[in-house]
Amino acid sequence: MRWIVFDYGEVISERTAALPELAEALGADQVEFETAYWAHREAYDRGMPDLDYWSTVAGKPLDETTSAQLAKIDGTGWMTTRESTLELIAEIKAAGHGLALLSNAPSAFGRMVELEAWIEPFTHLIFSGDLKIAKPDQEMWAHLLRRLGAQPQDCVFFDDRQVNIDGAVAAGIDGRLWVSAAEARAHLAAIGVL
Repeated sequence: MRWIVFDYGEVISERTAALPELAEALGADQVEFETAYWAHREAYDRGMPDLDYWSTVAGKPLDETTSAQLAKIDGTGWMTTRESTLELIAEIKAAGHGLALLSNAPSAFGRMVELEAWIEPFTHLIFSGDLKIAKPDQEMWAHLLRRLGAQPQDCVFFDDRQVNIDGAVAAGIDGRLWVSAAEARAHLAAIGVL
């Protein structure tokens, strides 16, 4: 059995559309908000608590209720999935291969994803915020392989960021930059997975 490992954002899902709503909720200028949102996102993906992240982005202390509201809006913004990717996932599952999700994402988002119907084919869901490490760290690939009980050569990994692909390849994993479900399907067919 081969393991096919997917990133989430901009592979399974569309890019978030929630940034204007988040800026409005904070009464913030949208450009300034987006700059702060992305500038601190890696820390959030690496386990920064929700309250600390949203207070940092807002540039002022927030309360737990506001933080939770923002985390919910943020998570919902990332929930629009790509039908073409979900169809590919179903094909991989039907072919008898294992599926894992490996996402740089905060823990709060991970709890939202775990409730989604489309995750049913996945055996493993791994979120960086839970581990306090993130792609492309070598520790992340070691954790992935332990979780899967797999060797690097047994895994194919799709991600939309080249730095993460480079990390996977350095760990001996077949890392492929995500362009489209059609291109991913062609690669999986070429290596005999589909």
